[in-house]
Amino acid sequence: MRSDAIHDELDRRAAGVAERVVAWRRHLHRHPELSNREVNTARLVAEWLRALGLDEVRTGIAGHGVVGVLRGGEPGERVVALRADMDALPVKDLCGAEFASEVVDAGYPGGPFPVSHACGHDCHTAALLGAATVLAGVRERLPGTVLFVFQPAEEGPPVTEEGGALAMVEAGAFADPVPTMAFGLHVTPHPKGYVGYRIGIQYGASTLVRIVVTGEQTHGSTPWEGIDPMPAVGAVLTGIGQLYRQVSAFDPVTVSIGHVEDVGRFNIVGQTVTLWGTVRCAVESDMARVQRRLTTLAEHSAAYGATASVEYLQSVPPVHNSGPWVEAGLPTFRRVVGEERVVETGGTLGYDDVSEFVSRFGGLYVMLGVQDSTLDASGRPVPVPGGRGLVTNHNPRFYADDDTLVTGVRLHAHVAYDHLTGALVPRDGG
Repeated sequence: MRSDAIHDELDRRAAGVAERVVAWRRHLHRHPELSNREVNTARLVAEWLRALGLDEVRTGIAGHGVVGVLRGGEPGERVVALRADMDALPVKDLCGAEFASEVVDAGYPGGPFPVSHACGHDCHTAALLGAATVLAGVRERLPGTVLFVFQPAEEGPPVTEEGGALAMVEAGAFADPVPTMAFGLHVTPHPKGYVGYRIGIQYGASTLVRIVVTGEQTHGSTPWEGIDPMPAVGAVLTGIGQLYRQVSAFDPVTVSIGHVEDVGRFNIVGQTVTLWGTVRCAVESDMARVQRRLTTLAEHSAAYGATASVEYLQSVPPVHNSGPWVEAGLPTFRRVVGEERVVETGGTLGYDDVSEFVSRFGGLYVMLGVQDSTLDASGRPVPVPGGRGLVTNHNPRFYADDDTLVTGVRLHAHVAYDHLTGALVPRDGG
């Protein structure tokens, strides 16, 4: 079959599964699950992959990870891993849709938490299920193997647990067969149906930081009889604002403290205060420098009589799209959405642990626009008058257009076929 003919068939099959993809997405959105708790999501995924008659459906990987293996009927040595993340966020759902989540996870560490798919992972999972359906329908014409990778805990598991992309790698999910390419996409507030790409660092390096400042507990009426950790905490929070002046201003970094946890009550000077936060760097080599300076800053708590310990957890490398891989992928993206809808974007200090796959196996990670927006003169998304607005990921009001999900299905299917046939392969090997 000519390549243009099979591409047309992939599109026809994607259109045929579009309604089911929307139904999956709405079901998942209504029933979200937090990181390392994706029990029902993984069950839904595995049941459908088995119904498709894949060669293997592997479950329970690094918690609730699922990998479906589809071996093509034509000879071929290439292996493409298509990835979707499954977990939701501890964020209240204010998207306004009739399928909005009302889930509350009362047992999650640190909870109870409202739970919602405010980052669009429901879209990713549904689109990849659609792509599995499409590709299983043409399996006899695939020269190689497709891995459908449904990953848990992309948002990070509880700090006492393991999980995420690296845990899947370490569990041997990609040992047999070994991918020759990894591909994934992330829905964003870009215009509906647009594909955004970047050569170089698309998502930054990240690490979770935990700072424990320890004093000596006493009654609030006699602070001189103890050591108040609060002044030291205040100094740390204030000092973080100066860390930016200690690294190059041309390479963005950020240190954000998102949660302060103390032990005490209104009339007690507590023993400890714990700061939870995140460090992000556009250039991975800056991470060690920022960590050293943040640790030094925290250790200056001794000036207040307190002590501090600093831990860096759940480190994630940046997502890097190499030039040769982007060059190889652009013809596929342009065929799927049209040349005018494939745009180069700036980098972001958001993170995505798909980097663990792309850095090991080569490949690409792109953004798929799903909102009522257009691009301004500088190429940035802005709201369309009369639309639903522009709402960033992780915002309680984040929304995604259902009609755009089929574009995600087509991207996965076209990328997989093109890689297996050798059309999407870097000329220098990546």
